[in-house]
Amino acid sequence: MENIKACIFNIQKYSIHDGPGIRTVVFFKSCPLKCLWCSNPESQNSIQQITWDKSKCLKCLRCVHNCEHNAISLNNNLIEIDSRKCVSCFRCVKSCPKKSLIIEGKYLTLSEVMEDIIKDNVFYQESNGGVTLSGGEVLEQYEFATELLKLLKENNIHTAIETTGYTSNEIFSDFIKSVDLLLFDVKHYDREKHFKTTNVYNDVIIENLRIAVEKDKDVIIRIPVIPTINSSLEDAKGFCTLLKSIGATKINLLPFHQFGQKKYELLNKYYSFKNIEQLHEEDLLEYQKIFIENGFNCYF
Repeated sequence: MENIKACIFNIQKYSIHDGPGIRTVVFFKSCPLKCLWCSNPESQNSIQQITWDKSKCLKCLRCVHNCEHNAISLNNNLIEIDSRKCVSCFRCVKSCPKKSLIIEGKYLTLSEVMEDIIKDNVFYQESNGGVTLSGGEVLEQYEFATELLKLLKENNIHTAIETTGYTSNEIFSDFIKSVDLLLFDVKHYDREKHFKTTNVYNDVIIENLRIAVEKDKDVIIRIPVIPTINSSLEDAKGFCTLLKSIGATKINLLPFHQFGQKKYELLNKYYSFKNIEQLHEEDLLEYQKIFIENGFNCYF
């Protein structure tokens, strides 16, 4: 099993925002949701991708000439990569003199990931920290992630996952056995609005959240508060109604930000929230108040 691989797009060290203490966050590529505001658009695709940074590009066209599959072209002064023709040989990346082409995602074995994680074991122990599996959606590569969780538990490392909960009930129930903390994203309480903004319905998400709560797992609900999507006071009340019926108690509000905007440019991908102003904690105090009045432990 140590030779099985997963597509990982980042391993972030010394994180203090994705669970208790100092943590290492392993970001898994691939996500079944296509949230319009996604701050990690490079995580949505399940395979390796090439991003292009136009600020570094010389327009020397070495990438175009080195591609044997005619997958790269220059159109309207933009380098474009046809994913249907690209075979991931990465000759283009290797030929770029200014490193304006970057590979997003790397296939790693369990041994390679654990080797990187275990280097910081002393920090986990001293800070009561651990490892968080995130994404994308970690459940898209659940076989690898399940084995990784087992190895972490064998090494007495606290485990957390950040998840959309979008998978079958059977997979979810088995997967969370080795998880100490679930950071469970809930994008919308309304079924149709959830589909409109994420491209999936929330039925199985709600079912899996209910399973986690009924199994008495440590669950923190994370709500990304997005302008025009779920940011009204009526939306806050809608979330309260849903989450009270499930028995959730802890709510972490995540104000909308624009940290991922540059990534859409690198992927040459349209971003519908480009001109939307960020939200700050002070913008959501009344929103937070509704959760607190409904008995939730609600914080930013």
